[in-house]
Amino acid sequence: MNFDEVIERRGTHSAKWDKMETVSGVSPDDGIPMWVADMDFRAPDCVVDALKSYIDGGVFGYFGDDSAYLEAIRWWQSTRHGWEIDTDAVFTTHGLVNGAGLCIEAYSEPGDAVVLFTPVYHAFHRVIAAANRGITQLPLALNDGRYEMDFDAYDAMMTGKEKIILLCSPHNPGGRVWSKAELQQVAAFAEKHDLILVSDEIHNDLILPGHKHIPMAVAAPEIAHRLVMMTATTKSFNIAGAHTGNVIIHDPKLRERFAAVMGGLGISPNAFGLHMATAALSPAGAEWIDALCLYLDGNRKIFDAGIDAIPGVTSMPLQGTYLAWVDFSGTGMDRDEVMRRIAQDAKIAVNEGVPFGKGGESYNRFNFATRRALVEEAVSRLQSAFGDLQ
Repeated sequence: MNFDEVIERRGTHSAKWDKMETVSGVSPDDGIPMWVADMDFRAPDCVVDALKSYIDGGVFGYFGDDSAYLEAIRWWQSTRHGWEIDTDAVFTTHGLVNGAGLCIEAYSEPGDAVVLFTPVYHAFHRVIAAANRGITQLPLALNDGRYEMDFDAYDAMMTGKEKIILLCSPHNPGGRVWSKAELQQVAAFAEKHDLILVSDEIHNDLILPGHKHIPMAVAAPEIAHRLVMMTATTKSFNIAGAHTGNVIIHDPKLRERFAAVMGGLGISPNAFGLHMATAALSPAGAEWIDALCLYLDGNRKIFDAGIDAIPGVTSMPLQGTYLAWVDFSGTGMDRDEVMRRIAQDAKIAVNEGVPFGKGGESYNRFNFATRRALVEEAVSRLQSAFGDLQ
């Protein structure tokens, strides 16, 4: 668990490192990639060892007998999150963006709308638009520097075309770990407006000390008839390239509709991802995650302290994820100038806030899941790039 290990990722087909010059104009030779949401850490030994064992066998046929894989999911959710699942309710997709797309196809029609609490994960916007569905953006409210839901305002924003709520829990990019009361409010809103609630909980294990994730299925079991849960090992264990996610549906009617869409597209999981996920969801994987979250919290403290020292720049306090959401509005600079300083002066690649939807216009998202020395270097560069504000 040496999270300070220097790992060379340039020239390894890494989207995060090898595409940042094309996307952001930041050279990988001396740039720091803080955009794509994967980590610069080796996967746990239990995952690597399982993959090596599979590769050593030398035969890579169709995967069969997924009982160990399903049991690993059941054990993990029960042990880590107090959520008892039926393994018959588990569908395996090619990641959770794919899972979200399948839900949109299963539970809505072209011309319908999907509810998002914005700003929120940019891929949601892209997938919904590509499916020819509308987006009803319900802006999150800022209260004491953190996001909260404003249900007093949301009813008037509904158009009647909405069929689905796509919730991000924990929230990306704001890092909120929603409370039980907040989740129950979301559930009640879905019930009131007759919406299918799809809860994307991909960051459910990346919870910082002092906070606890509650699965929507645990917070509001009374809405099982309209609830679709989505989880994955890919973010937690840094195996996003496996493109393996789980859509968990306990209601028989919802399950039937999802199975029909998935079956019509001929989707089945890849064996590499299943072997990796099975190994990750284990006591050894749990030990690794616990150590990881402590390390990430240390990175968060360094990053936030350095960013908050720049006048007019504020990093939103995180409760989960490894994604800092930084507001540059206090600098008085326009977006082009902010981005020029980040990319050209600091030589850092980030995610711009605009694609995350309403409320993201003055923000940028920074991924600090890298070795601590690189986080410290990024902070130093940003302080220098905005040094005239000191």
